Amino acid sequence: MKIVLTDRPFEPGALVTAFCADRAETGAVATFVGLARAEQGQAAALELEAYPGFTEAAIGEIAAQAVARFHLQDVQVVHRVGRIAPGEAIVFVATAAGHRREAFEACDFLMDYLKSRAPFWKKEHGPDGARWIEPTDRDRTDAQRWD
Repeated sequence: MKIVLTDRPFEPGALVTAFCADRAETGAVATFVGLARAEQGQAAALELEAYPGFTEAAIGEIAAQAVARFHLQDVQVVHRVGRIAPGEAIVFVATAAGHRREAFEACDFLMDYLKSRAPFWKKEHGPDGARWIEPTDRDRTDAQRWD
C-alpha cells in the first residue's frame, strides 16, 4: 500500500505502468485519475491544503478499509496538494485484485471516501476571487452507499 501527497504534477501513465509491474498473481488493476476542471472559465486554479502526516494517515486508514473489504492485493493513492491548473491530475488511485469486480468496486469506494471524508481543504480561484469548496450532497450520498 502506497499513499503519497505531492505538490508536484505527476504522470498518471507512468504510475499505472509502475503499479502493474511484476504482478504475476494479479488478475485485475483498476485505476482512476481525477483532473482539475476549468468550470467553464470560472476556475483558473484549484488549491488543496492538507496537514502533512495527518492527511496521509487518514487516507491510509481509508485504503486499509478498502484492502480488507475488497480483498485487495495492493492499493496506491497519489494526491496533489497546492495550486493545480485545469487539466492537471489531482488524484490517482490504483487497486490490484485477483478479479475485476473487486478492483473496480474498491477504486470506486476509495474515490467516494476521498471526496467526502479525506481531510483536505479545497479552494477554487476564479475571476471573482477565491472560494472554499465543500463536498457536495452527491459526494456524501455516494459515500453513504458503502456504509
